[in-house]
Amino acid sequence: MTTVRHEASVPVSAAGRRFDQSLAEMFPEYSRSRLTAWIKEGKVLLDGAKVAPRHLLRGGERVELEAELETEVDAQPEDIALNIRYEDDDLMVIDKPVGLVVHPGAGNSAGTLLNALLHHSAAQAELPRGGIVHRLDKDTAGLMIVAKSIAAHTALVAMLARHDVHRQYEAVVLGTMVAGGTVDQPIGRHQHDRLKQGVRDVEDGGKEAITHYRVRERFRAHSVVQCNLETGRTHQIRVHMAHLGHPLVGDQLYGNGLRLPRGASQELIDALRGFRRQALHAEKLAFEHPLTGEHLEFESPRPADQEALIAALRADTALHPIED
Repeated sequence: MTTVRHEASVPVSAAGRRFDQSLAEMFPEYSRSRLTAWIKEGKVLLDGAKVAPRHLLRGGERVELEAELETEVDAQPEDIALNIRYEDDDLMVIDKPVGLVVHPGAGNSAGTLLNALLHHSAAQAELPRGGIVHRLDKDTAGLMIVAKSIAAHTALVAMLARHDVHRQYEAVVLGTMVAGGTVDQPIGRHQHDRLKQGVRDVEDGGKEAITHYRVRERFRAHSVVQCNLETGRTHQIRVHMAHLGHPLVGDQLYGNGLRLPRGASQELIDALRGFRRQALHAEKLAFEHPLTGEHLEFESPRPADQEALIAALRADTALHPIED
């Protein structure tokens, strides 16, 4: 475990404020919940004495913090290859392949991205969720940010909450979409199926969810759509596209089966029938580095199976042009 030590003086402007509130401002690299726990455990002293988190400050007191970063995860390291697009002391950007589960859960106790991260760096075990600040579904490929330091983790979580991370996806959906738009519909746990999410009123447990989309290509019975997330709810794009009546190709959870255009070639039939995952790819990621302020931007090439699917749809459209 890593031991952290800090000494500082309480700003005079903090007079009359609670200790835990001011401490969170003095050490923004740590979450408030972590700092509060350290105060209660006596790992943060005020003028050499243990005080309660609610203690009111007078300003100018001496703060001494000495604590160990406890192990936050209990998964085992595994030698799983990672496609790392960027890495420094504070964060890395991963290009996740199709089929890789992000975090261990029921039925997936090993072989996950978290196991791979722990093998890459044992220090990831000292970060909440091993540094994973947002997720992709198992069968969604593409770009993810992973924190490597407490400071970056705290900042990235806040950036995601403020919608300061640009995340762009490509989806292949059922149906010919005419124009783009925005879906502003809250999402919550499905009422009857615990594996699913659904559009739910806020009063009924739904949380704000906003997806902006535009049509890139239209085919006879399918469309390629660009989706930009303003929020990041579980299965957000899959739920919102299904809500519009255009579920993703291959989506076993939210889809409504195979859709073949009249006179489809065997190539297209095989491509559609053989696509067994949701046709979704996290293709672009852009954000300001939380500690240096540097603008970072990454693009991920389209997965081979999605490339082949779109090629088959294009070939079909060439044979059967769409009338505008």
